[in-house]
Formats: sequence, structure tokens, C-alpha cells
Amino acid sequence: MCSSPNWGQLPALAITNVFQHLNHSDRLNASTVCWHWRSVVFQPRFFNRIQFDVAREQNKKNSFFLQKLAHIVSEVNITFDSCNLYDVELTAEILYKLSKSARLLSLSILPKYATLVTPGRFYSEEEWNYILKLFVQPLVTLLNRKNPPLRALDLGCSEILALHASDFLNCTAKPQLLERLAFASVKQDPGHYPLGLIEPPAFEKCTSLRMLSLDYDSLCDEMLQTLQLLPLRQLIVHVHGIDEYHFGLSEDAWASFRTKNPDTELHLTLVCAYEAVDILQTHILRPSMPLTHLKVLFCEKRIEEYRNIMELVMRTEQDPLVMMAWRCKKLQEIILHGYVLDPHNLVGVARLRGQNLQVLEVSGLHLSIPSLMVKPFVEEISVQLGKKWCPLDAKTLPPALRFYPVSDEVRDQYILKYIRKDIME
Repeated sequence: MCSSPNWGQLPALAITNVFQHLNHSDRLNASTVCWHWRSVVFQPRFFNRIQFDVAREQNKKNSFFLQKLAHIVSEVNITFDSCNLYDVELTAEILYKLSKSARLLSLSILPKYATLVTPGRFYSEEEWNYILKLFVQPLVTLLNRKNPPLRALDLGCSEILALHASDFLNCTAKPQLLERLAFASVKQDPGHYPLGLIEPPAFEKCTSLRMLSLDYDSLCDEMLQTLQLLPLRQLIVHVHGIDEYHFGLSEDAWASFRTKNPDTELHLTLVCAYEAVDILQTHILRPSMPLTHLKVLFCEKRIEEYRNIMELVMRTEQDPLVMMAWRCKKLQEIILHGYVLDPHNLVGVARLRGQNLQVLEVSGLHLSIPSLMVKPFVEEISVQLGKKWCPLDAKTLPPALRFYPVSDEVRDQYILKYIRKDIME
């Protein structure tokens, strides 16, 4: 009489061969046969990436990930509530354990808000030491590792972590192998914030860098001259406040950058940059900028302030949005939220860019125009874009885009959602 096979006694090599012929979902289902099969499935070849969603209710899952997967995966994303001290400290523990991984190549730290809560006062010595110990030191350990070297680091637009960007670059053991760096931030107070400047020579050895995000404060002509020597495919720039000592970037510097990097996409995002709107055309935009994506994200101005900003823009001889559409021949995405627009200018943009403009997303048209008069503008824009188009419906706008003040947390969540689309692509 034949006995039934004992699947638990199959050699690990045989089980591995079976697993290699299955997709990820089927492989996980097959691993539930018994303990032996489960133990075989935890191999680097079967797990490339994991995501930690830090929260009390996820503690068991995250502990399992740390025990079974953290040491074998090459890519890790960590999302956490950065306004919750408990979650911040849990995230720091995960970072510490990941810093000992011998296989990790890519790390993304993704706080839900721009603010990172700590026991101390904002930017106090106590807070600085806290961040240094629990967040910066594990990252330094990873970047200082030579075999294998870290290839991608995303700071998740964290303002206080971005202040250490220069330290991260300087401690990198093999900068020539870095491929993606996300150092741009979202400021807690866009009008007043400390500057974390990066010296241009810090990027000279990053000869494999394909994606880089930086704050506009870090850019200068010398920085562009350094970056134009790198194989960048995507340069993402965040504009917040404009420091009075920042001289802007010259047309010659952008022209040289564009010549050396004809395929580089420039993503320009104005993040609650209220003052920058008035000088967008004179101080920031340049004819030779390889601008492909523009996002203007204002999310907390009152309606009267919207009107004031619009009047400032309309008093200029040339609308900066229209001029940008005319000059930037590669422009394919425009997103403007929390910013009231003249539909005449939107029609001008649509005519200039036509079907090359893949995304035109706005949430507000000028309030002085009756709703009945808006329809012809919408129809004309649709014709020019070659597809049906309309502004976002005011009745279904998320809280961050409505005409009343919102909390920093609401603003941050909305802004970060849009910004991270660029970096994750």
C-alpha cells in the first residue's frame, strides 16, 4: 500500500526550482504548504522590495518584515506619520536595523507630512541631536557601505533631513554608483526657513546619477555647470521662498545645460511660493530651461489674497504662463492648484502647446467671469488639446484647494501626493 508523499521532506533545492516557475502570488500560496516550504521562500531572488507602513496596528507585520525580509531585499520604502512621536521613533528603529543590511540598494523615507515631530523645540539643539542620532546616522552608515553601495536615496521631501543632504553626499563611499537622489523638500514655513546649501563639487563624482531633486535655493550657475556633466534624465526643482541674496540662474547657464543634456526633463514645482509668483518670469523662468513639467501648488491663501496675486500677474505686460508655454518647447504638463487663473491665458497656453501638452490641470478660474462665459473657453481649450478638458469641479475639490484656511497637515498631504508622482516615476 503506497503512502502519501511527505511534501515537507522535499529538498530545499527542489522547492526553490518549483518556486522559480511561479508568479509571486502563487509562490506565496504554495509556501503555506508547511513550515519547510515557508522557510525556503525567503530568498533574495523571490523578494526585491518591501514597504513598511509604520503604525501601531502594523507592528506585527513590520516586525515580521524586519525578521524575515529586511536583510534580503534590495529596495525599501517606509511611510509613517511624521507628526506622531511614537511612529517617528518606530521608523528610527527600522532605519537602524536596515542600516545593517548587506543587500539594500534603494531606500525611500516617506513621511506623511513635511513636519517631523521631535521631543525638542523646532530647530533647537535638542531636536537637531535627536534627528542626527535616530535618522542621519543610520543613513550615513548605509551610504558609507562599499559592498554593495547604496544606489538610491529619497528623503521624502522632509525639510529637516534635507538640511543634511551635503553630509550624505560627503560620506558616500561610492558616489559614482548613485543613480537617484531626492533631496528637495517641502517647507513647514515657506517664507522663513534655514538654508541647507550643497556645494557644487559634491556632485562631481556622481557620474551615474539619472534623477536628482533639489530645492531652488541650492541651485546656481556653478551648480548647473556641474550637473550638466552628469547623465541626468530628470531634474526636479522645488521653489519656496526666494532669498534676497539668491541671484537666480542665468540664461547662459541654462543654455549650456540644455546643450549638454538635450534629453533631460526639468520638473519645476512652486510649493506655496507666494513671493516667487511675482518674480516667476523675471527671476526664475529662462528661455533655455528644458522645462517639461510645471506644478504651482498654493494651498492655504484666502480668497482676497488669491485676487491680489492674480492682479499682480495680470498687471505685467506678458503673462508668465503664456510666455512659458511659448518658450518651453518641451512642456508637457502644467498643474496649478490654489491659484486663480484668467481663462484667456489658459486658451493661449492650449493654443501654443496643443496636443503636446499632455496634462493641464487647474482648480480655479477668475471669479469675475460669469459661469456662462466659461463654457466657450473650456470648449476652445478642449479643441486645442485634442481631448475633452475642464477645470476641476469646485464642488468636489479636496479641502486643501478650497477657499478657506486649512491645517499644515492637510496642505502637506495634498502637496506631497503631487510631488512624489515625479520622483516615483
